[in-house]
Amino acid sequence: MGNAFVLRLIRHAPTAGNLRKAYIGWTDEPILPFEIKPDYGIRCIWGSDLLRCRQTAHILFPNACYKADFNLRELNFGDWENMTYDDLRSNERYRNWIDDPESVQPPNGESLPQLAERVDRAIEAFSETGDFTVVTHGGPIRYILSKANTQHFFSQQAAHGFCYTITWASKSAYKEGHPCVSYSAEPLTANASM
Repeated sequence: MGNAFVLRLIRHAPTAGNLRKAYIGWTDEPILPFEIKPDYGIRCIWGSDLLRCRQTAHILFPNACYKADFNLRELNFGDWENMTYDDLRSNERYRNWIDDPESVQPPNGESLPQLAERVDRAIEAFSETGDFTVVTHGGPIRYILSKANTQHFFSQQAAHGFCYTITWASKSAYKEGHPCVSYSAEPLTANASM
């Protein structure tokens, strides 16, 4: 597969907001401490400009150059930032968003199509072929996985502690919305914890 286009997607390590199951979107909070055997061989990583992704990448790949990109940020949850499901479950707009994230967006936040446009803009900057490791957030990973397997955004898993490897026959296949040709999810540690 000489023209293969491979994305290795890693969700940042957990934060205090993640433990509370809060929507932290563009909130720039640090990761919680974790231990992992670093990979000193990777030389270049792409990822979100937010602190939690930069910190995760530095621990996982200490010798790598980190190319931060605003377009790889999590969805902006607007007025729902730092809120949990329990805080929002009786909010009608929130319920509508859960049911139809393509059409409904968080107040003063961002729609799923806006997230998709940003992520695709980031991926557009990658070369036509190659293997790209990306440290980002649950939303961008779910979007790329849903694009890869043509299934619903909220049906995708984007767990901490995993590397999702997705291969398309070419970058054109990614851009044109073709399903991927292979997919795997591998734990970063023996127990997949971070």
